[in-house]
Amino acid sequence: MMGPVLAACLLIILSTAWISQANGATCKKDGGVCTCNDQTKNVDCSSKGLTAIPSNIPVETTELRLEYNSLSKLSPTVFHRLTKLRLLYLNDNQLQTLPASVFDHLTKLTILWLYNNQLQSLPKGVFDSLTKLTYLSLGDNQLQRLPNGVFDKLTSLNDLRLQTNQLRSVPEGAFDYLSSLSLVTLDTNPWDCSCRDILYLSNWIREKKGTVSNIEAAECDGGTKAVLEITEEEAAEDCVYPNTTTAIPTTIITTLASSNDDDIPELPVPQENFQKFLGYQEPDHLPTQPQCLMSISGYLGLMMFFVLISAAILYVIHFLKKA
Repeated sequence: MMGPVLAACLLIILSTAWISQANGATCKKDGGVCTCNDQTKNVDCSSKGLTAIPSNIPVETTELRLEYNSLSKLSPTVFHRLTKLRLLYLNDNQLQTLPASVFDHLTKLTILWLYNNQLQSLPKGVFDSLTKLTYLSLGDNQLQRLPNGVFDKLTSLNDLRLQTNQLRSVPEGAFDYLSSLSLVTLDTNPWDCSCRDILYLSNWIREKKGTVSNIEAAECDGGTKAVLEITEEEAAEDCVYPNTTTAIPTTIITTLASSNDDDIPELPVPQENFQKFLGYQEPDHLPTQPQCLMSISGYLGLMMFFVLISAAILYVIHFLKKA
């Protein structure tokens, strides 16, 4: 009577071994371009020259480092599986835009680094799901404007970096819902202090001075005056800028017509005990030799698994017939 029991045990053992092999397929000692740490759930793909994000990042990952690569765009669903992410590093890439839904599933994210890219604008609602975010770095980009309400859901945010962009004003009420803010960097932007749109920012800086750090560093374009010193008389023009609903000031049009030309600290991350991370796939590129070997070994393992399962089933049937 032990025959069927032994066969059943064999099936269970084989199934468990196969599942373990499948779950561990993304973290091995050889091959792949990223490294991962099973204990800390960290995946490091930084400084790899990537033009696409690896497709098989473990779903348990809590920290993902993608900085210092060559990423120029992101798929709208690239992070949707990674619902446990808490830290995401996308800084020092070549991102020119962000899909509106790219962060929608990252409801546990607390730190997001996007500085030193080529972002010129942000889609409306791009950060709406990041209600636990405490740090957002958008400095050293090319942002020309901010959409209305882009920060409204970030009530836990205490550190916002906007320095070294092309911002001339911020929408009315842009910072009103950021009740936890303790630091905002606004310097090195061409704030247009001749336009009425600057008055919200000027009044906000005066109100939060002494409560929110670094905001007094915001200066009018040309460095002639601090934004918080601007009066209603000085900001008298109804100015609007490209990509908005109103006209461009005459002075700007004249200037364009006459033209002839078309220190942030890194958070420490454990680096020891990293294992190699497999499963890298980059669209429109041939797989590397380690990838091919991994695929072949995976298929052979799968075939062996089914052969053993079939043998176990045939053994059970044969035993039952003899019984």
